[in-house]
Parts: sequence; C-alpha cells; structure tokens
Amino acid sequence: MVFKVSKVSTKPFEGQKPGTSGLRKKVKVFIQPHYLQNFVQSTFNALTSEKVRGATLVVSGDGRYYSKDAIQIIIKMSAANGVRRVWVGQNGLLSTPAVSAVIRERVGADGSKATGAFILTASHNPGGPHEDFGIKYNMENGGPSPEAITDKIFENTKTISEYLIADDLPNVDISATGITSFEGPEGEFDVEVFDSASDYVKLMKSIFDFELIRKLLSSPKFTFCYDALHGVAGAYANRIFVEELGAQESSLLNCVPKEDFGGGHPDPNLTYAKELVVRMGLGKSNSEVEPPEFGAAADGDADRNMILGKRFFVTPSDSVAIIAANAVDAIPYFSSGLKGVARSMPTSAALDVVAKHLNLKFFEVPTGWKFFGNLMDAGMCSICGEESFGTGSDHIREKDGIWAVLAWLSILAYKNKDNLNGNKLVTVEDIVHQHWATYGRHYYTRFDYEVYNISL
Repeated sequence: MVFKVSKVSTKPFEGQKPGTSGLRKKVKVFIQPHYLQNFVQSTFNALTSEKVRGATLVVSGDGRYYSKDAIQIIIKMSAANGVRRVWVGQNGLLSTPAVSAVIRERVGADGSKATGAFILTASHNPGGPHEDFGIKYNMENGGPSPEAITDKIFENTKTISEYLIADDLPNVDISATGITSFEGPEGEFDVEVFDSASDYVKLMKSIFDFELIRKLLSSPKFTFCYDALHGVAGAYANRIFVEELGAQESSLLNCVPKEDFGGGHPDPNLTYAKELVVRMGLGKSNSEVEPPEFGAAADGDADRNMILGKRFFVTPSDSVAIIAANAVDAIPYFSSGLKGVARSMPTSAALDVVAKHLNLKFFEVPTGWKFFGNLMDAGMCSICGEESFGTGSDHIREKDGIWAVLAWLSILAYKNKDNLNGNKLVTVEDIVHQHWATYGRHYYTRFDYEVYNISL
C-alpha cells in the first residue's frame, strides 16, 4: 500500500511552552484531540524542512502511560512530514541518556545516522492515567534543543492551523525488533525497532574498566543494590549489572519498567526511594540484615541518580566533585586528563575547590543540561553535575544516571584493587571522608515544593 498524507485543521492550545526539558503536562491534557499533534508539528516547523525531509529520527522514552500511543502518532506524523526513517527502542523504551548515545553513536544497516529525537518522558515526575506525560526534542549533537529552537516551537504553537499525518499508516509492532517498510508519496519510509540496551552497553564498556568493576562485585566483602524505581533504567540494569558485571539478580530492586512506575514517584532521593533507603540502613527497619556496601537509584528516564553507602548518603554536589577528583585515575575514558568541569548555579562549591586544586577549567551555568552541552561541544568540559541529582560527562549530551553509578563503582574498584582479599574494604563513606579531608566540606540546603490537590 501507499500511505497518503492528510492535512488536518487545528487550533492553538495555550501553554505549550517547552521548559528546560521540554513540554510536561498531565496525561489528561496530552490526550486531548490535536494536542500532541500540534506540538510535534510545531517542532517540525521549527526545525525547517531541510532538517526534517530525508532525516532519521529516534522516537522513544521512559515507557510511562500514553507513550505507546504517542509513538504511533509521531511515527505517522514523521512519515507525513518527509522523514526517511524512524528508530524506536524495543517496546518504546530508551532512557534519555541512551537516546543521546544512539544519536551520537548508532549507525543503521544502511549507514544512516540519527539527526534528532523525540523523547517521551516527564523525567522524575509520576506516571499513570492521572499523572504526568512529557515530550522534548533533542538535536543532532544528542543534547536538548537550544533556546532558539524551543522559542520557535512555542511561537509556532501559538499560530498553528494545520498538521500533517499519515492516518492510514498501520500501527507498527514495537514489541519485536526489525524493520517495517512503507511506501509514501515521496518514496520509502522505514521504521526500525532495535534493542534498547545494546548501543548504550557498548558505549559504557568503552568508558569504564568492566573487568575491574567485575572483580569488585565478585568480592564476598562487597555487596551491591540498585533501584530503578520501575523506570526505564530497569531495561539496562540486568544487562549491565548482572550479565556484564556479575552482580546477583537479587541486588536489583524495582527493575521492571511500568507505565505508572508501580504507583510510586520515580525520583531518586531519600524521600521517594524508600525501599532502597531502608535496605541501606538509613530508614526505620526492624531487619537485622547488614546493609549493602553500595546502593544507587535512578529516576523515571534514568538520567538522575542517588548514591548511597552503608548507612551513608552522598549529596549530589559531593558526588560530582568526588567523581571529578578521581576520574583520571579510576576511569579509563579520562586517563589523558579532564578538559574542564562545570556545575549548575544552585550546586554547592565542592566542585569549584576540586577544579582549583587540580588546575582545571571551571564553569558555573544556569539550570538546564543544554548549557553543559554547549561547553562540551566547545571542548571545554569533561564532567559536570547539578544538585538535583544529575551527573554526567562529555560521552553524551545528557545527564546519565547509570554512568554515575558506574563511575562510583570504578572509584571503589580502583581504591580496592589491591585490597579485595584484605580485612576491610575502602567504603563509600571512607571515600567521602577522605575527600572532605583533602578539599574541605561544603554544606547547602535544597527545598522541594510539592503540588497537592486539596478539596475545600
């Protein structure tokens, strides 16, 4: 069959202004007729036809409620707007950092490279029919759209009168890998469903010494726990931590991705990662079981992280500083040195002191990962982070929760490489206290304001 392109009349919706990480609204807002379509078409129009026609786009997300419907809509709109091919992670799952990696690293069977992506996520916000949905567009560098593009998108949403869609294009089975080809007015259009984890795992293995980490995880003295909070990190956890690094499957918590995140709030902090906090000995528990030596959690789209030691919490501001201070020795990717480091404005000055001691370029940026991306594209920043539990490096152009966990495991493995058979391992708490002794300790306070619906 040859699919047809339809022009559908529409009217603008108020409030479709993308924030620092795209457009986020309640599901009930997104499922309104034409609402998602208006935003997608406004994005295509902001990119101009030169960046859309013949392009390869990634369309996936954290698997939250409404994602599967949204993927089919975006596929049909991509076909109608002249996109040549769409890549979809199996079951529509790709973490935000994995999308960035796919854009930057993946090469299709025909030699194609992705030029951008629609990421379907509301990050650490709850999911489900009565909760949040979100969409953002990432550029050819793998990072979030710059303000010039998001401003154009918003202006387009205020004047849009029609959108293009191939309504008669059948839905694509995104549960099985493979390529589905269609014929349109301008030629062939392909949808490729690919394994969600393989490209990302390959990238992680090129950055870290997996064999050294595996030795740490195989030590009877070292115990490990990872909580995906039923987010998309679960699509990677078993592959990386169990299959590649040899951790016990029992060390994984809530690693089955769910559309409503199991009814929880997928925000990796001491308030919402309750099960992990209790297991690590930081919550109220009657259990006499000794807590693991290391614990970590991820948010819904796996770009944020929380690092814990036995009965010990590592603040995000300390975490990025400690990773930067140890990266050259502990992580092969940085063995030739760091180009520079950066933090967001609200983040503590712990990283500043590391930069000064190590004679590194240092930058403070506004909130929003795109500002770190600008520094990375200019070759001026290797490691960066923010107090809102985001940490990353120039391997991609998004924050990366699993990368941060592997960075900490690398530091622990390096510190213990000659001590795995000793009486006492160097612990997370030891590393943090050693860091404070060298660089000083920095204090700051973060306040989170929650939205409650109260009926009077």
